Amino acid sequence: MADERLQRALARAGFGSRRSAEDLIAAGQVTVNGKVATVGDKVDVTTDTVTVRGATVNLDPRVRYLALHKPAGVVTTMHDPQGRADIRSLLPVDDIRVFPVGRLDRDSEGLLLAMNDGDLANALTHPRYEIEKEYLVEVAGAPAGRHLSALRAGVALDDGPARARSARVVDARPDRAQMSIVMTEGRKREVRRMLQAVGLPVTRLLRVRIGPVRLGGLSPGEHRELTPDELLAVGKLVARAERRLQRPATDAL
Repeated sequence: MADERLQRALARAGFGSRRSAEDLIAAGQVTVNGKVATVGDKVDVTTDTVTVRGATVNLDPRVRYLALHKPAGVVTTMHDPQGRADIRSLLPVDDIRVFPVGRLDRDSEGLLLAMNDGDLANALTHPRYEIEKEYLVEVAGAPAGRHLSALRAGVALDDGPARARSARVVDARPDRAQMSIVMTEGRKREVRRMLQAVGLPVTRLLRVRIGPVRLGGLSPGEHRELTPDELLAVGKLVARAERRLQRPATDAL
């Protein structure tokens, strides 16, 4: 792809108008391949590394990032051999293909990301990056302090212990309750199995957040493009995780 002016590439990617992009560059908030950019610089969006406010951004117009609301009853796959409703029906039909990031089981609903950026998809799903996923869960029963403590301390499952980063009660009735559960892993049906193990069977599970990206007002079946601010926030989150992962190796030198 031919070089284009940096401010034009930034504006096309959603970072305001060209004038706004020029202001970002003039303020020293943009780098290209590690060097502070200047207004008028050209960039190859397919090979050059561009950061905005310290977060790496992908300016390639062929790269797409979506948030969608997966309804219950849909499997998180591009094709289901059993003929069940799959995620393809929720994605745009055009020349730029995207793929689901991580999974939500068939009975669960809520926020799912889809993209064609393999590096970012891997960072968002690999447990070592510890990207938070928040769930709003309805359970049968009355959660008590001992349930919350067990979820935070770790619950023994058949594929190893699972621990919630946070667990709290949002609303409680005599025979049912609504809870907020934050996890940093994404094992199959992990939240459901944890709650079942402590005696709180799940009746509904809705994922409302992945890192800084929230479900917001998306209705079931709807999708939207991630905003530049969301992409910057995701990029900063991943960069912090990478620095944390590199720290032991640095300390050992």
